[in-house]
Amino acid sequence: MKEPIAASGTLQANQTVYPILFAISLSHLLNDLLQSLIPAIYPLLKDNYALTFTQVGIITLVFQLTASILQPFVGLYTDKRPNPKSLAIGMFFSLMGLICMAFAGNLYAILASVSLIGIGSSVFHPEASRVAHLASGGKKGLAQSIFQVGGNAGGAIGPLLAALVIIPFGQRYIGWFGVLAIVAIIILTIIGKWYQQHMALKAAQPQKVVTERVALPRYKVIISIIILLVLIFSKYFYMASMTSYFTFYLIEKFGVSVQQSQVYLFAFLAAVAAGTILGGPLGDRYGRKWIIWISILGAAPFTLLLPHVNLFGTIVLAVIIGLIISSAFSAILVYATELIPGKVGMVAGLFFGFAFGMGGIGSAVLGWLADQKGIQYVFSVCAFLPLIGMVTGFLPNIEGNKRKK
Repeated sequence: MKEPIAASGTLQANQTVYPILFAISLSHLLNDLLQSLIPAIYPLLKDNYALTFTQVGIITLVFQLTASILQPFVGLYTDKRPNPKSLAIGMFFSLMGLICMAFAGNLYAILASVSLIGIGSSVFHPEASRVAHLASGGKKGLAQSIFQVGGNAGGAIGPLLAALVIIPFGQRYIGWFGVLAIVAIIILTIIGKWYQQHMALKAAQPQKVVTERVALPRYKVIISIIILLVLIFSKYFYMASMTSYFTFYLIEKFGVSVQQSQVYLFAFLAAVAAGTILGGPLGDRYGRKWIIWISILGAAPFTLLLPHVNLFGTIVLAVIIGLIISSAFSAILVYATELIPGKVGMVAGLFFGFAFGMGGIGSAVLGWLADQKGIQYVFSVCAFLPLIGMVTGFLPNIEGNKRKK
C-alpha cells in the first residue's frame, strides 16, 4: 500500500499530478525543439561553410558530449541537493546558445554555440526527470512517457520549423527561436515553485520509501545496467543515422530537395513522438522487459529492409521504425530507477547523458564513414544495429507477476 508523502491532501504519492506532468512535458518539447534545430540546419551549414561530413559529425559530437558528460554529475549532485531553479537556469544556457548560433560565422563559433545548448540540456534533463517522477503518483512508466513524448514531439517539430523558417531565410533566423526559450523559462519557473513546495511538504513529514524492486545482488544490478546501456547504444547509434543523415540519404538516393527531406525527417520524428507515449503505460501493465525487447529487436526487420526500397517504401518503413523503436527509452529508464531506487537524478543523468553521448559519437563515426564509403553504405551498416536487442534476454525479471491482472 502506498503512503502519502505528506499529510496535506494536495500532495500524495498515490496522486498523479497531471498539470505538472503536462507542463514538464511541454518544457521538454520546447527544450528538444531548440536542440533539434542543430541537425536540421546541417545542409545549410554544410553549404555555407563548405563542411565535410566529418565536420558535420564533429558538430554533433561536441553538442552531444556537452549534453551528456555533465548529466550524471548534475543528477548525482541534485539527488543530494535538489535545486528547483536549475530547470530555468538550464534553459537560459540554451537561449544563449541559440543567439550565438544565429551569428556564428565559422566552424569554431558553431561549436561554441552548440556547446552552450548542450550544457543547457545537461542541466535540464536530470531535474526534469525527477519532477516527472515526483508527479507520477506511482505511475512511473506513464509519467516518463508523458515527459518523453514532449521531447520527441519537439524533436519532430524542430526540423519542420527549420524547413519553413531557417532554410528559406537564413541562419540569422535561428535567433527568433529564442522566444520559445523564454516561454520555456517562464513555464519552468512555475514548475520550480511547485517543486519547491513539494520538497517543503516532504521535509515536514518524511516517510519511508517503499520500493517494489526485487532485491538483487550488487553484481547483477551492475550487469543489468551495462545491458541497458548496450541497448541505449544500439538505439541511439541507429537514431543518429536518422536524425543527422536521413536528409542527406534522401537527397542523394532519391534527388529530393532540402525542404522535402526535412518534411520526411519530420514524418520519422513524429512517429517517434507517437510511439513514445506507448512504452511507459505498456511497461506499467505488461512489464518493462518485454517492452524493451519488442522495441529494440522488433525494429530489426524494418531497418534491414529500408536500404533496399524506393522513396515511398523508405518513408513508410521510417515511420514504422520510429513507432517501434521509440517506446524503449521510457521503459529502460524506469527499469533502471527500479534497479537503483532513490537515485532518480543520477540514473536519469546517466541514461540521458549516455544516450546523447552515443548519439554524438555515432554521428561523428557515421559522418567519417559517409566520407569514406558513402551515405548509402552508412544506412546499410546501421540496419543491423537493432539486432543487438537480443541481449535483453539476459535482463532479470524484477517485476514478477505484479502487473498481470
